[in-house]
Amino acid sequence: MKNIAVIGSGTMGNGIAHVFAQNGFTVSLIDISEEALQKALGTISKNLDRIIAKGNLSEEQKAETLGNITTFTSTQEGVKDADLVVEAATENVDLKLKIFKDLDSFTKPEAILASNTSSISITKIASVTNRPDKVIGMHFMNPVPVMKLVEIIRGYSTSNEVTNSIMEVSKRLGKVPTECNDYPGFVANRILMPMINEAIYSLYEDVAGVEEIDTIMKLGMAHPMGPLQLADFIGLDVCLSILNVLYEGFGNPKYAPCPLLVNMVQAGHKGVKSGQGFYSWSHGTKELVVAERFRK
Repeated sequence: MKNIAVIGSGTMGNGIAHVFAQNGFTVSLIDISEEALQKALGTISKNLDRIIAKGNLSEEQKAETLGNITTFTSTQEGVKDADLVVEAATENVDLKLKIFKDLDSFTKPEAILASNTSSISITKIASVTNRPDKVIGMHFMNPVPVMKLVEIIRGYSTSNEVTNSIMEVSKRLGKVPTECNDYPGFVANRILMPMINEAIYSLYEDVAGVEEIDTIMKLGMAHPMGPLQLADFIGLDVCLSILNVLYEGFGNPKYAPCPLLVNMVQAGHKGVKSGQGFYSWSHGTKELVVAERFRK
């Protein structure tokens, strides 16, 4: 497995392209927007500079990494030689189904098709292809170059051979692949999102303020980041989407998203990406300023 195609050049897509390219794979990075692709290359370059500054990469290795990446605005052209395609598009089920239907037509028959989805059924995604045994989930964590975990999700028809192959490829990236089965939210988000939702309910019901909730979880539970700050980083729209998948998938009211979260997303307050969430953000700054509406 040598040729990798990554669909989507956003935060997750450019991170996935980065780690494959840094580990010697040939990467096709695909997006419908040329502007987004150039922005992604700029992000990868800056992230490589951070690694250089820590003494863990040379300028020559940076050049080799960037040289391993070719950008495409045509999916058909970008995936034609791929041994593995990793889809990292927006967490929208209809969009993903369309992408995988196209990938099934555009890629060689032996290519493995993976999704970076954080909650959508791999079995459902695989059902629109003629190769469900070769469809699998590769759920990378953000930021991809830093986080070690890759959640490997087996669809109902995913073969042992494909699962083993993806486990080995993940290890070649320096990651720790961990296998789970295909149920709503998998493991990571089935546990994480109800915690975030409960933190939002605690704010909504005036149990405590934003800083207080996050401080209690950081200092009391040894979490590196409070759940409300983490929600802002993930994207409140993404959190809402995942909670809806859990709620619809299990039919259990414990997964119902907090009304405050619903209202914030409807108002366009999506966290870091929009500049407003539980905190106010300026160009993604790490300085935390509680959003005006939540100040006492």
